[in-house]
Amino acid sequence: MSLDGYIAGPNGEADWIISDPEIDFRALFAQFDTFLVGRKTFQAMAGGGMSAGRGTKTIVFSRTLKPRDYPGVTIVSDRIEETVTALRAETGKDIWLFGGGSLFRSLLDAGVVDSVEVAIVPVLLGDGIPLLPAPAHRASLKLTGHKIYKSGIALMEYAVTADRS
Repeated sequence: MSLDGYIAGPNGEADWIISDPEIDFRALFAQFDTFLVGRKTFQAMAGGGMSAGRGTKTIVFSRTLKPRDYPGVTIVSDRIEETVTALRAETGKDIWLFGGGSLFRSLLDAGVVDSVEVAIVPVLLGDGIPLLPAPAHRASLKLTGHKIYKSGIALMEYAVTADRS
């Protein structure tokens, strides 16, 4: 996200996100076998040719996309909390909410987010799509890790604590 809390520009643009050769994306992605994605993020990924990779499950939360149009991914239109709770009960690697501020807010409100890991890019956008769109409830976090890269990107890792209000 940008230093001022946006995950995309006002029109969904991500051209401000800098690449950092120090970040090992292969190792990062290897931690996960399931990716949760909101519709807008998924459509941006699909348009850019991005995919989660082999051996991974991609679940897209959307009320408008049709499963028949997207073989290879699971489209979930309702029962978000139940879907994520069932996924968490399965054995396997971690689950990554890869995109969507509204989806993040819904899952955080439902109490199914264990941790928040954010790479803060050294840019101020001034406007855009927030990491946590309003209306949102407060959630307390505990710092569990951090790393500062030479590019100025700060990776922050937090555990979500039980006291949500």
